[in-house]
Amino acid sequence: MKSVHFVSLGCARNLVDSEVMAGLLQKDGYQLSPDPSQAELIVVNTCGFIDTAKKESVESILDAAQYKDRKRGKCERLVVAGCLSERYPDELKKSIPEIDLVTGSSAFSSIVEKVNALNDQQGPRVIIDEQRIADFELPRLNSQPFYTAYLKLAEGCAKRCSFCVIPKLRGGLRSRTIPSLIKEAQSLVDGGVKELNLIAQDLTDFGRDRKDGTSLEAFLKEIVKVEGLGWARLFYTYPDQISDEVISLIKNEEKICNYLDVPVQHINDVMLKRMNRHVSGTQILKMLERLKKEIPDMVIRTSLMVGFPGEEQKHFDELKNFISMGLIDQMGVFTYSHEEGAPSFQLPDDVDQELKEERRKQLHDLQLETQKKALGTWVGRKVKVLVEGTHPETELLLKGRHYGQAPDIDNLTLINAGQANVGDFVDVNIREVVGLDVCGEIDGSL
Repeated sequence: MKSVHFVSLGCARNLVDSEVMAGLLQKDGYQLSPDPSQAELIVVNTCGFIDTAKKESVESILDAAQYKDRKRGKCERLVVAGCLSERYPDELKKSIPEIDLVTGSSAFSSIVEKVNALNDQQGPRVIIDEQRIADFELPRLNSQPFYTAYLKLAEGCAKRCSFCVIPKLRGGLRSRTIPSLIKEAQSLVDGGVKELNLIAQDLTDFGRDRKDGTSLEAFLKEIVKVEGLGWARLFYTYPDQISDEVISLIKNEEKICNYLDVPVQHINDVMLKRMNRHVSGTQILKMLERLKKEIPDMVIRTSLMVGFPGEEQKHFDELKNFISMGLIDQMGVFTYSHEEGAPSFQLPDDVDQELKEERRKQLHDLQLETQKKALGTWVGRKVKVLVEGTHPETELLLKGRHYGQAPDIDNLTLINAGQANVGDFVDVNIREVVGLDVCGEIDGSL
């Protein structure tokens, strides 16, 4: 049996594409191999969003290429897909001769045909498809633990943030139909998934391109009807488009987590305008304050960018004051990357890289302070937790996540008393804060 190894880089949206490609190749007779040295086919699904992601992608391609050496591996075909391929297809082909196929971010739909065609042709090839979108009928191998999965509602983006090249790489907004999504969700749940993490480039824009009544609100009303689903969590919701109905659904539907990922990027109006964000700092603050008021146990995650062209100390100070308000529970901070092809590339990159890093560190440290204070409010609460297994450092502890802890990016709930299986939902009485994790016992275990 032929074997394939996947390297999936970048965001969860890219990961879903890799899972679909893996499903299609498995259906064609390939066996998924966790060891690249034992795979005849290696697929590197790249990220090309910012400079650090591009470097990681190139390094991963070069790492994979070494397995074409018969002393190191069995690789016969090396395929490079994803956003970096979409951005620099010819350059990749010329600079890394070990690559057999360069294909883009829509490779998932025709990966089998492309790989099989390599057997009939000589030399590296470049095939960049027109922008497509996956459907529930395409097979998919969930690469996450059996109890959790990502569900991608849409591809591409209708926004035109000045720092972002995603619309050029993945095209404009293309939303899936609600029936297609519900069928995929039910299939995932029937396979053991308890948690669905809902993703798109901009979740709040879902359905706006279809003009047939498809919307995030309509989808959420249907996803809660999926039998066997424990909960669903919303990512990448833009602050200017979180509707009254979405807030009401989060507040009142038990299966929708009181958690929102709201990437605000900045809070200063000058910076927001330069970023082409179409929202003011005041609007952002009002929305976040409203969410915390209407849903007191709401957990909010955000992404912030420092060092954007023209960011002065007073703009950065305003960002620090925003963090000090305590509205944000979890946060990622990024330094501006001057990306060719993004509208902001026309602006001078006038913030020194060292200063960018210093500002990023300041925000990170400030957020840690506010986060530690906020964690104390969990002590004494009883919360529903999805159990993920024993703690990697000791078998005396179980680990899991409550509704406010997303996979891979947020901290954990530690369980020091009681028994449960991986994938179980249990009620945990929170007793203390350990570092940035909360800790307690399963209700009724003492």
